[in-house]
Amino acid sequence: MSELSIKQLSNDIKAAISELKNQPEIENVGVVTRVGDGIAWIYGLRACGYNEMLEIDGTDGKSITAFAFNLEEDEIGAVLLGEDIQIKAGAKARLTGKVLEVPVGPELVGRVVDPLGNVLDGGEPLKTKETSRVERPAPGVLSRRSVFEPLMTGITAIDAMVPIGRGQRELIIGDRQTGKTAIAVDTMVNQARQKSGVINVYVAVGQKLSKIAALQERLRREGVMDQTIIVATGPSDPAAMLYLAPYAGCTMAEYFRDNKKHALIIYDDLSKHAAAYRQMSLLLRRPPGREAYPGDVFYIHSRLLERAAKLSDQLGGGSLTALPIIETQAGDISAYIPTNVISITDGQIFLETSLFYQGIRPAISVGLSVSRVGGSAQTKAIKGAGGGLKLALAQFRELAAFSQFSTDLDEETRHIIERGQRLTELLKQPQYTPYSIWQMYAVLYSANNGAFDKVALNKVELAKEALLRELKSKHAKLTEAINSGDKPSEAQDATILKVANSVAASYGEKPNKEEKN
Repeated sequence: MSELSIKQLSNDIKAAISELKNQPEIENVGVVTRVGDGIAWIYGLRACGYNEMLEIDGTDGKSITAFAFNLEEDEIGAVLLGEDIQIKAGAKARLTGKVLEVPVGPELVGRVVDPLGNVLDGGEPLKTKETSRVERPAPGVLSRRSVFEPLMTGITAIDAMVPIGRGQRELIIGDRQTGKTAIAVDTMVNQARQKSGVINVYVAVGQKLSKIAALQERLRREGVMDQTIIVATGPSDPAAMLYLAPYAGCTMAEYFRDNKKHALIIYDDLSKHAAAYRQMSLLLRRPPGREAYPGDVFYIHSRLLERAAKLSDQLGGGSLTALPIIETQAGDISAYIPTNVISITDGQIFLETSLFYQGIRPAISVGLSVSRVGGSAQTKAIKGAGGGLKLALAQFRELAAFSQFSTDLDEETRHIIERGQRLTELLKQPQYTPYSIWQMYAVLYSANNGAFDKVALNKVELAKEALLRELKSKHAKLTEAINSGDKPSEAQDATILKVANSVAASYGEKPNKEEKN
């Protein structure tokens, strides 16, 4: 642009501002002074509130929507929800009198939408009866009750060691490509398999659109899409859309919580969400702090995750369970964003890269994974069978590392190591195969009572499958009774152990040391 045109443009802006000053509606009308990178700076709009929607005149005659993000003495920093190419300095901006809202209701179930509620799956446009604010206050202390109902993931290692309850916030954290999304998706699949009635909301923040399409197709094949809402944003979407996606998804999920139902929301992932907020903040000239994030980056995640809750009986007893996902760099959970989200949530499932590449999937770190709700979110059956599992695996990992430096091990140490090796094999679980309560209980109870101790390590998986087949085909009443979640009777335990010992015997003795090597 030439020097003359810059001066001319500046004069046009000055003229627009001077004209505005003489008008009585300066409270509700403003002038764009500069625009770029998805941010518009506006003079005027003195009556504007935080997050209020604005309409800015475009060069093509259409209005561009934005929302107020910076409220300063002389001007407003507004984040555009569309392309900034149609906005020029000197354009008029008007207040709408509305705060950002999205459609909510049962009509959204089974659909793929963007953070503003626009349909992305090629189907009919949404016709919802209600809308709700994107930013809403979290329920207060008196509006909640303690978490006590289990939200079964169907993954034995999680339900036994780091249980999740309805209304809890459990972080899934680990490096890239370690199975974080797989755990979240399996949990969604299990809600459909167990007919729990839980509505799934999956929020994709800056994910590849091909990945979202593949997920949608897989969920449809698994019969899960009928109780799922996908809120999708791609990597090419404006930072504002990535920033809004988790809040919009949370608002859609809260509708079910507030109507005496249960919802599960997955944020995949909040690392990209924080990066989008950082981009917006730096463009708005907010002062950067640690790792160039603004000082209030903790607050954007805390006010989001605090909205997950188990409501009191007076408010209907509905629940919203949150599974935020955070991506670490080289396993560094002491970085800024991971430590922030760890301190907000009620526990974390940490996935180790080394375990993942050893073929242990889900690659859950026993030492760093924790649930701060604990046994309150477990059925009596799983609580009884999985009680000592975490300690046994922790002892095994410790002794296995130590035993590499020693060939002469005492009998007790060898027993702990061999039992731990078999427990590790039993806890391996392929994706899209969530287990019922009876399947988890049968495997854990049999293992804890030594039924698999004599099975060759490379045949443990086959023995487990044979045990579950035998119980399902010949002891249907027993499996149905255990699936209720109640603690099994001594007779039922004896039957399980008898079948497990019979199956284990058919898979031979442990191999000797030469065979192992």
